[in-house]
Amino acid sequence: MRTKFSSELIALTDELADMARLTHEASERAAAALLGSDLTAAYEVFALEEQVEIEHAKCEDRSVILLALEAPVARDLRQVVTAMQIADDLLAVSRALSRVADVVVRRYPNAVAPQHVLDLLAEISAAVTDLTDLAGKVIAAQNPPRDRALVPRDENLERLRGRLMELAADDGWPHGSAMAIDIALLAHHFERGADHCVRIGRLIRFFHTGIPLYAQTEA
Repeated sequence: MRTKFSSELIALTDELADMARLTHEASERAAAALLGSDLTAAYEVFALEEQVEIEHAKCEDRSVILLALEAPVARDLRQVVTAMQIADDLLAVSRALSRVADVVVRRYPNAVAPQHVLDLLAEISAAVTDLTDLAGKVIAAQNPPRDRALVPRDENLERLRGRLMELAADDGWPHGSAMAIDIALLAHHFERGADHCVRIGRLIRFFHTGIPLYAQTEA
């Protein structure tokens, strides 16, 4: 029975790793869609979200069965509960990226913003892509560091988002309120995706150390 339970935990981790891989791919395709007004890439983001949803359902089903039939305790219980929360976070990242693709589709064939704004969005999307990659790596890590944040907040990302919001809210903005709203929404979607990646790092640290999320620091 213990061997079967252990194999189920391994399968659960593998499903999370698949979700993380798909989410990272979605972040890359969202960046391509945004910066190149690429309709094909935008629809690839939607397709990847559907795949993430399928993997999320598999993780959820496996976790519920483990909780109901195996009654895990201590570290095993922590692993199952953490896995359920990580799956939710990965799904949230994927959905945020799909909302980015929505803006691209709505504005196609035009660019979502003028070039100087696209340059900022390029930096922001690259930072979020890096965070999704890091989140996938810490999910797969056997013995990650226990004394620091595993997916730290990107201060430069927060600075870039602030700059983007300033541009969109500027009274002298010459490109219309609809585009300003879209830019603010893009900033929000990327921020949401980044926040969930950071939370995944905290959940992994909680699993390995037992330190609750509220007690963790960036150090």
